[in-house]
Amino acid sequence: MTAPTTPTHHVARVDGADLHHVRAGDTGSPVLLVHGFPETWWAFHRLLPRLARAHRVVAVDLRGFGDSSVAEEDHGSAVAAADLHGLIEHLGLGPVHLVAQDVAGGTALRLVAGHPEDVLSLTAVEMGLPGFGLEALADVTRGGSWHIGALAAPGVPELLLAGRERAYLQATFRQLTASPDAVTDDDLTELTRTYSRDSAWRGAAGLYRSLLTEGEELRALAAERPVEVPVLAVGAGGGSFTADTVAQVAAGPIRTAQLDGVGHHAALEAPAELAAALLPFLAEVDAAEVDAAARAGAAARAGA
Repeated sequence: MTAPTTPTHHVARVDGADLHHVRAGDTGSPVLLVHGFPETWWAFHRLLPRLARAHRVVAVDLRGFGDSSVAEEDHGSAVAAADLHGLIEHLGLGPVHLVAQDVAGGTALRLVAGHPEDVLSLTAVEMGLPGFGLEALADVTRGGSWHIGALAAPGVPELLLAGRERAYLQATFRQLTASPDAVTDDDLTELTRTYSRDSAWRGAAGLYRSLLTEGEELRALAAERPVEVPVLAVGAGGGSFTADTVAQVAAGPIRTAQLDGVGHHAALEAPAELAAALLPFLAEVDAAEVDAAARAGAAARAGA
């Protein structure tokens, strides 16, 4: 018999795409884990069973990543957000605790703003937002990273990285993790497998093109529909960058957690520490939801 915390693999057909996702846990409120780059659902494979002891957890391969359908050339954060909404609806999962990291920021903001009924809370892990400072990471003249422009340029990822996927992934993780053993050979093998597919870079390329072009749109979206749900910002290698970013789009005060001595890829590098930051926040939000429902029920009975 499969243990409740043992991940199981599934595919959902959403808006013409197959979205591969992994589930664990059979009780508690739902948690949706959304990866960044260069990641897939696998970024959460150590975190997922820890959360599944108290929650129903889903980790998704975004379109264009992992074992989900290859993305189209015009892929971007708007498509990714629509896919997440479709997946939540398909699974009857909502509202969910949304946990997003890295370049998934634009996708997460679009989902929360466009479908607030889908989201119980937002946890941002080492995450930035276009329009709120993330574009600076593409400015190599001021210490930004070359990979953003390279991934966003049509044809360049395939030209530079095809056949060199493992070497690129290894170098990237080595640069961005605090512990040299954080990303194992097994991790590299699994990630290399899917980043070696035909057209495997389209998902990342689309999200990075979005990063460079959607800042004005996301600023307008956040001004019109600020994030109303409870927010937790988890910083690691990026320090306060995540908190400083999401505080600008949240309607109220946010919660923060800092994972000291941990690099950028926190879920892979420090799953126990990330779970320790996440679980009390999720429990607090769930308790507030139960309390609000009880008060609403009491008010309805009093008015009957």
